[in-house]
Amino acid sequence: MPDAGFYAELRNGSESIWQAIFDHPFVRGIGEGSLPYDRYEFFLKQDYIYLIDFSRVFALASAKAHQLEDMGYFAALLDATLNMEMDLHRKTCAAFGIAAKDLEATEPAMITTAYTNLLVRTCYEGTLIDILAVLLPCAAGYAEIGQNLKTRGLPEDPHYREWINTYSGEEFVSLADWLKQKFNQQTINISESSKDRLKSLYLSSARFEYLFFDMSWNTETWIV
Repeated sequence: MPDAGFYAELRNGSESIWQAIFDHPFVRGIGEGSLPYDRYEFFLKQDYIYLIDFSRVFALASAKAHQLEDMGYFAALLDATLNMEMDLHRKTCAAFGIAAKDLEATEPAMITTAYTNLLVRTCYEGTLIDILAVLLPCAAGYAEIGQNLKTRGLPEDPHYREWINTYSGEEFVSLADWLKQKFNQQTINISESSKDRLKSLYLSSARFEYLFFDMSWNTETWIV
């Protein structure tokens, strides 16, 4: 189903960012099954740290939601992330010899720190619409990346095949669709100044998605 509403406007207006993500060697490496494992392991560790703050985002979104149904949905996402997705993440890392204690001890890299700071700060300072704007590049973006890679054919490597199947799967795509729909509902008849604010938040988050892949490709922690 084609994107609609204000989300479609934001997505179409950021095509150059998403094309850069689709063409990035890290993403292409997953699709081709050629990504070196040391770079994928770096990504897994940083992504685990990211998921901790991503869980906080769902908790704060639930607190800021006005409808009980929305509160319940974000609370369910928090539970699923903390108690299922992160457990699966630990099992995936274990297959690469990365122990849970090493995951917990991972130092957030510069880009990870900056990205999660944007997410958490937006949650504290903004409204539910603001939170959705910074969530969508990750949630809807990964669904689009997964679907994009799957159309090219699945790689033989089981780890990368699983990654693509996860993010192109019905469960994850349904989450992305719900967030897009909620965002579109919340942005009907909003002011131009509000649109500008949401566009800025969305673009910042989308750029961080690119930078996160680039950081993982270069295994970059801190410049100094």
